[in-house]
Amino acid sequence: MINDPLFIVVSVACIAVLVILLIGIGGFAKGGDFNRKHANRIMRYRIGAQFVAVILILAFVFFRRMGGA
Repeated sequence: MINDPLFIVVSVACIAVLVILLIGIGGFAKGGDFNRKHANRIMRYRIGAQFVAVILILAFVFFRRMGGA
Protein backbone atom coordinates (compact mmCIF):
# COMPACT_ATOMS: atom_id res chain seq x y z
CA MET A 1 0.00 0.00 0.00
CA ILE A 2 2.86 2.39 0.74
CA ASN A 3 4.01 2.02 -2.89
CA ASP A 4 0.64 3.18 -4.19
CA PRO A 5 0.93 6.78 -5.46
CA LEU A 6 -2.72 7.55 -4.67
CA PHE A 7 -2.20 6.45 -1.06
CA ILE A 8 0.75 8.85 -0.79
CA VAL A 9 -1.33 11.71 -2.24
CA VAL A 10 -4.17 10.93 0.21
CA SER A 11 -1.69 10.89 3.10
CA VAL A 12 -0.23 14.25 2.08
CA ALA A 13 -3.74 15.73 1.78
CA CYS A 14 -4.66 14.51 5.27
CA ILE A 15 -1.43 15.90 6.73
CA ALA A 16 -2.14 19.23 5.00
CA VAL A 17 -5.59 19.33 6.63
CA LEU A 18 -4.02 18.60 10.00
CA VAL A 19 -1.42 21.36 9.59
CA ILE A 20 -4.04 23.92 8.55
CA LEU A 21 -6.25 22.89 11.48
CA LEU A 22 -3.38 23.22 13.94
CA ILE A 23 -2.49 26.67 12.61
CA GLY A 24 -6.12 27.72 13.01
CA ILE A 25 -6.38 26.32 16.53
CA GLY A 26 -3.06 27.90 17.48
CA GLY A 27 -4.20 31.28 16.18
CA PHE A 28 -7.49 30.96 18.02
CA ALA A 29 -5.74 30.02 21.27
CA LYS A 30 -3.27 32.89 20.95
CA GLY A 31 -5.99 35.36 19.99
CA GLY A 32 -5.05 38.92 19.22
CA ASP A 33 -4.48 40.59 15.89
CA PHE A 34 -3.52 37.43 13.96
CA ASN A 35 -6.73 35.69 14.94
CA ARG A 36 -8.90 38.68 13.99
CA LYS A 37 -7.24 39.05 10.60
CA HIS A 38 -6.80 35.43 9.51
CA ALA A 39 -9.13 33.07 11.44
CA ASN A 40 -11.91 32.93 8.85
CA ARG A 41 -9.50 32.59 5.94
CA ILE A 42 -7.58 29.76 7.59
CA MET A 43 -10.77 27.85 8.36
CA ARG A 44 -11.95 28.32 4.76
CA TYR A 45 -8.63 26.83 3.63
CA ARG A 46 -9.23 23.93 6.02
CA ILE A 47 -12.68 23.27 4.59
CA GLY A 48 -11.29 23.28 1.05
CA ALA A 49 -8.42 20.99 2.00
CA GLN A 50 -10.84 18.64 3.77
CA PHE A 51 -13.03 18.52 0.66
CA VAL A 52 -10.05 17.56 -1.48
CA ALA A 53 -8.89 14.98 1.08
CA VAL A 54 -12.33 13.34 1.27
CA ILE A 55 -12.61 13.17 -2.52
CA LEU A 56 -9.15 11.57 -2.71
CA ILE A 57 -10.04 9.07 0.03
CA LEU A 58 -13.22 8.12 -1.83
CA ALA A 59 -11.23 7.73 -5.06
CA PHE A 60 -8.70 5.54 -3.26
CA VAL A 61 -11.44 3.29 -1.85
CA PHE A 62 -13.20 3.15 -5.22
CA PHE A 63 -10.08 2.11 -7.11
CA ARG A 64 -9.12 -0.43 -4.43
CA ARG A 65 -12.57 -2.06 -4.63
CA MET A 66 -12.42 -2.14 -8.41
CA GLY A 67 -9.13 -4.01 -8.21
CA GLY A 68 -7.12 -1.29 -9.90
CA ALA A 69 -4.17 0.79 -8.77
